[in-house]
Amino acid sequence: MLKRLFSYFKPHMRLFVLDLLCAFFVGLADEFMPLIVRNIINEYVPKQSWAIMVRWSFALAGIYLIKLCLNLVINYWGHIFGIRVQADMRRDIFRHIEQLPIAYFDDHKTGSLMSRITNDLQEVSEMSHHGPENLFTSLVMLGVSAFMLGRINLQLTLIVYGCLPFAILFVILIRKGQMEAFTSNRVEIAGINGEIETSIAGVRVTRAFDGTKQEYAKFDNANARYVRSRHRAYLYLALFNSGMTFFTDIMYVIVVIFGGRMFFHGQISSGDFVAYLLYISMFLTPIKKLVETYEQIIEGMSGVRRFEEIMNLPVEEDDPGAQDAGVLQGAITFEHVSFHYRNHETDGPMVIQDMNLKINQKETLGLVGPCGGGKTTLCNLIPRFYEIDSGAIRIDGRDIRSLTRSSLRRNIGIVAQDVFLFHGTIKENISYGKPDASDAEIVEAARKARIHEDIMAMPNGYDTNVGERGVHLSGGQRQRISIARIFLKNPQILILDEATSALDNATEMTIQESLDELSKGRTVIVVAHRLSTLRNADRIAVITSEGIAEEGTKEELLAQDGIYRRLYQYQCDILPPPTLMLRSGGFPVKNANAFR
Repeated sequence: MLKRLFSYFKPHMRLFVLDLLCAFFVGLADEFMPLIVRNIINEYVPKQSWAIMVRWSFALAGIYLIKLCLNLVINYWGHIFGIRVQADMRRDIFRHIEQLPIAYFDDHKTGSLMSRITNDLQEVSEMSHHGPENLFTSLVMLGVSAFMLGRINLQLTLIVYGCLPFAILFVILIRKGQMEAFTSNRVEIAGINGEIETSIAGVRVTRAFDGTKQEYAKFDNANARYVRSRHRAYLYLALFNSGMTFFTDIMYVIVVIFGGRMFFHGQISSGDFVAYLLYISMFLTPIKKLVETYEQIIEGMSGVRRFEEIMNLPVEEDDPGAQDAGVLQGAITFEHVSFHYRNHETDGPMVIQDMNLKINQKETLGLVGPCGGGKTTLCNLIPRFYEIDSGAIRIDGRDIRSLTRSSLRRNIGIVAQDVFLFHGTIKENISYGKPDASDAEIVEAARKARIHEDIMAMPNGYDTNVGERGVHLSGGQRQRISIARIFLKNPQILILDEATSALDNATEMTIQESLDELSKGRTVIVVAHRLSTLRNADRIAVITSEGIAEEGTKEELLAQDGIYRRLYQYQCDILPPPTLMLRSGGFPVKNANAFR
């Protein structure tokens, strides 16, 4: 864990060394004062050497002026060093998270991940600066103070050092509990962030269902868990701080008792006794400083531990020998493919089992069937969002595992029901798949998606901000912008996953025209519950939990007394609306909304 942390120090080593050097001289400067006071009491006062006393006083003031400059460097450039380390770590953890398998995001809240990137690393930044600096300064002060204490009176110093093993044992015993408590704090604050993110993202649903009190309760529960974990952390911190303060106080008592005895017996002079008391203060100062920064060190190390947990997770990696796909033609084959979802606790049921399916180049294949049959899952397997359990998926005869993920996904365009637009302008969202696109290309893509006129009617045209998740736009506008994004990307394989199911009929007709234009000359897979969406499909496959139940052209499927024919009759009001059991597929349909 420390090895990885120190690797982030290397690019900023000059600042790190500068900080430590300044800290070293600051610690050294503090050691001059007791020595000068000792000489004043033992020599200059008895001899009444006023001029020498003044000179040494000015020398001491000069030392403190240098110390002022050194502290300015430490407090500014030291913090700059810490924030640069934090920025590098934040960059790497963000890039790592971006490369994690899609399955990881299925099981983890967005707010929790955000907490690891922001809150955890903030404490790491402070520790990166103050931790090494305070440790180094403390070692310097302890070393010099110990040397000077030994020179003044070795016997008294040995008595004082006899107390140190007890303090070290105390720290060792309490450290493990503190680390666990502060790590628990990190987990709970991440849980609070998760609740906040979910609640804010779903605020419209909350208001629609009058669920404000439920959100209050969920947040209060998460908040209470955090408070309980913080209680435990502060218990350990209170024990540590109080125990170490008691230890330093006892050391003063020991020095007063044994040093006073030696003074009464003439074994130590008054100047040496005063200097010893000052040096023992110098000796205890770094210990007190470590006590004061111990919480920061523990907080920082718990942040580093959670940083390590993410960085140690395996990312998506291309298979050995994977090659660039180039431009694919789009002939897709599923060969005995089986797949089931997994999470960090259990494995889910088999979603696709021993499936064989062939999609010809530039063919439009429609997928219909009950929810949970695996239609969307099948589409997610083509760009390798998930890894299959067995079998093979081939494009143009090449196993997709032999292709780099980037080049594979470059050839695939996806238009989903739940359109995601990034916070930014319309222009930025359309050009997302091709950042170097010219304005003319962006406008042409928008025209093809039939959204150009709408954009030009907006106050800022293509520079209009879409808002969080495109909230400033209508559902149809968001969908057409996503289609324009695909036009600009110009992939050979197109996946339409319920692309119009959330729209009204008039908007669906407009967008369907855009999709028809988009589908020309491409291999297209259309997932649909509305059979009207499949009017231009060359072939249709009916997917159930048992696999492909039916397959063929629309006419061929209507000629059979099967699932597709019953769906067609039901949606065309040929069958009455009461409960309909489609025995061929083994699933009940109680109303038309089940297929819309």
